[in-house]
Amino acid sequence: MAAVAGLASGCAPVVLGAAGGTAVVAASEHRGLSGFASDTEIKARINHLWFQHSLDMHSRIGLTVDQGRVLLTGRATDAQMRLDAVRLCWQVEGVKEVINEIQVDTDSGIMDSARDTWITTQLRTKLTFDSQIHSQNFSIDTVNGVVYLMGLATHKGELDRVIEHARTLPNVQRVVNYARVL
Repeated sequence: MAAVAGLASGCAPVVLGAAGGTAVVAASEHRGLSGFASDTEIKARINHLWFQHSLDMHSRIGLTVDQGRVLLTGRATDAQMRLDAVRLCWQVEGVKEVINEIQVDTDSGIMDSARDTWITTQLRTKLTFDSQIHSQNFSIDTVNGVVYLMGLATHKGELDRVIEHARTLPNVQRVVNYARVL
């Protein structure tokens, strides 16, 4: 992003290391650096519990954390995996809410996953290049053509733009919004 900004202004791009880039993004987010760190710690602890429980769970279930709110998406192999994922989340200190959008699905294949990844990539690109949207404040997960949004908009108009961008993408079946307005 710094390189793109540098090119657009005609200046030489500044290249940041991974840790420095993460700190810049975290500081610019609505949560600030301490909120980002807290959510990152919650996510790491949940991932640790999932790894201990089942490698398959970690690879099949998506996890987004925003201000202690945990959004679970993905495709569980059965109802028990879905329940276990939620139960393990509640064991982590700092979790305030668990939103369970995990689907029990054994029929989806690599083409479905590729389509979902493409939807997420297209939406992330649209948000990044829309000057009226603070794209770093939004998380996007797509499962079976359903786009899940989480984060914090600075005003209702911004959130409406994000949702509209999502709705107009090809292959989007539905948009589920968990983002909040400041």
